[in-house]
Amino acid sequence: MVPVVDLFAGPGGLSEGFEQYCVGGTPIFRCVLSIEKERNAHKTLLLRAFFRQFDKAPAEYYEHLRGDVTLEELYKAYPEQHAQAKKQAIRLALRYANRDHIDSLIRKALKGHRSKWVLIGGPPCQAYSLAGRVKIRADKKRTGFAKDRRHFLYKEYLHILKVFRPPLFVMENVKGLLSSSTKPNRKRKGSKKTRGKTKSGETFLRILRDFAAAGYSIHSFVKLGSGNQLAPADHVINAEKYGIPQARHRVILLGVRLGLFRGYSLLRTKRRVAIESAIGDLPRLRSKISPLSRDSFKAWSRALRRLSSLFTKDGKLRDMNGSRRILSSLPTGGPFIRAAYPNPKRSKWLRQHDDWFSDRRIKGVTLHESRGHMTSDLRRYLFASYFAHAHGVSPKISDFTSWQRPDHRNIEDNSDDTPFADRFRVQLRGKPSTTVVSHISKDGHYYIHYDPTQSRSLTVREAARLQTFPDNYYFEGTRTAQYGQIGNAVPPLLAKRMAKIVYRILARR
Repeated sequence: MVPVVDLFAGPGGLSEGFEQYCVGGTPIFRCVLSIEKERNAHKTLLLRAFFRQFDKAPAEYYEHLRGDVTLEELYKAYPEQHAQAKKQAIRLALRYANRDHIDSLIRKALKGHRSKWVLIGGPPCQAYSLAGRVKIRADKKRTGFAKDRRHFLYKEYLHILKVFRPPLFVMENVKGLLSSSTKPNRKRKGSKKTRGKTKSGETFLRILRDFAAAGYSIHSFVKLGSGNQLAPADHVINAEKYGIPQARHRVILLGVRLGLFRGYSLLRTKRRVAIESAIGDLPRLRSKISPLSRDSFKAWSRALRRLSSLFTKDGKLRDMNGSRRILSSLPTGGPFIRAAYPNPKRSKWLRQHDDWFSDRRIKGVTLHESRGHMTSDLRRYLFASYFAHAHGVSPKISDFTSWQRPDHRNIEDNSDDTPFADRFRVQLRGKPSTTVVSHISKDGHYYIHYDPTQSRSLTVREAARLQTFPDNYYFEGTRTAQYGQIGNAVPPLLAKRMAKIVYRILARR
């Protein structure tokens, strides 16, 4: 097997894809070391490393997924596998002070296989994302945008390249990396059009120069060429073009050590996958009313029916393209739901990927629980999803009646130029979802379910499906932490397809 080292691993999306790539049924890659500093993401990473110690996961693993066995009880039952998993999944910050320790960990993990291995990972993106850059400048406690250390965490990645010289590496980051700079554009100070923007590309060009100086040619997974033959945008992968049910656009670099390149293939485009193909088989849920002490189906139904214009006298939603729907007494879900699994009515796409997503030993669905929302937001969700169902687009703030709009100083009447004019965004049936980002952990306003009768935001399992995590992939921590991990991850199914390209380059050496 080819060893893989995963830096800034998050919950392990990249390594999961590499681990699952096989040739003739034989796994090619083995993640021997993954490093992540965030506590809950590391717990998830450790659990997945434990899962991989077995050819067939033990019954206790599935009992943990169902909430019948604690994590401590699971690890205590299999101490050898737990000890091995702890050697592979390390909680540690990648920074200058830890370099010697990290170098030692990598040497032990590679065990002399330094001639044929792969480095993967994605330095934290907050300093590069457009939203992150605005926050950094607005934070008076920070010493300045240019001095934010997260701009330079890629140098820890670069250090590993210089010391260990892997034949190939894969590095992922947000699209904002292409326009990020430590030299802010000060022209037209205060202008809405330039606020949060920077001098184009300085950070990205510096990274490319540093990688080239370390002895690597940088390639794209979607366009042939290297170095100056490629424009910065050629390194962006639009995931929805490659069979992922999500419009996720990320910069992913493929680095090959000079002298090893022998040509390679590109990612093959695939038919776009609609959101309902990925999550439509999951049990239907209603949202909860916050505070939960007020929640009941009766209170929920009454709150929604305040939008009387959407309902007929018999309490059904008005005609929606020829069909009327009633607000059923749906459950609100939970950490585990016993249900027919896999759902025999699942989509053709899920049936085609049954080996990837389904695990019949789960005997239900995990992490599928609706959130609590204020009644005012519930009504906005119902209106927005109904509007999207009727018109095929998510509404702007100007489409809401005045009494439905949030009481917010940035909301201007009848204006689509209002900041965050699409602050209530419906995931449209028939199309891939929008990008699942870590902000989903804050609220669900950008992730409203396409079915008006559910009137809710997406659950953790639905977000995980859109990111193409297998159903037996379990995320540790609070629900907020689970959302954050998923939003920061690389889609494992996309990573598997990249692993195929990496393998073919190695095989041509």
